[in-house]
Amino acid sequence: MVSMTHVAAFGAALVLTLCACAWLTPRAWWRRPTARTLGVLGLGTAAGGTLLLALFGSPAAHPVVGPQPVLAAQAPMDSGADVPVAGARYRTHDALNLRVAGGVGAERLLVVPAGARVEATGRRDGDWWQVRATVDGQAVEGWASSLWLRRADEGRG
Repeated sequence: MVSMTHVAAFGAALVLTLCACAWLTPRAWWRRPTARTLGVLGLGTAAGGTLLLALFGSPAAHPVVGPQPVLAAQAPMDSGADVPVAGARYRTHDALNLRVAGGVGAERLLVVPAGARVEATGRRDGDWWQVRATVDGQAVEGWASSLWLRRADEGRG
């Protein structure tokens, strides 16, 4: 969607580009249309319009259209913060590597299958959460990337 702010910024940039070209370039360049003149006008207008928008444009972000995926680390939880709540249940988005510590370099304990339920212990190290899972009848506690976790009550989308 093009706003009036964008139209005004790029219109002003076009006028400024034309004035600068008339002042700074030889008149012979502008006697007939060429790819060079089109390129100078196009680049000048694009650069000037972008600069004007950056300097004077509205700080409002573009509206988000349609539903957006929510990752567990961004999802609102019981406490309202982006920290794992002890005892909160999540499901894995895809096959999940459970590790002895947070980080991709840590040793992998096992792989939790996609869709399995895990429970947060409440401990966190950045995007890595400590969770408990039961895989093949074996209860295991380890670290998982929160980016692969979804709230248990979240729809499958």
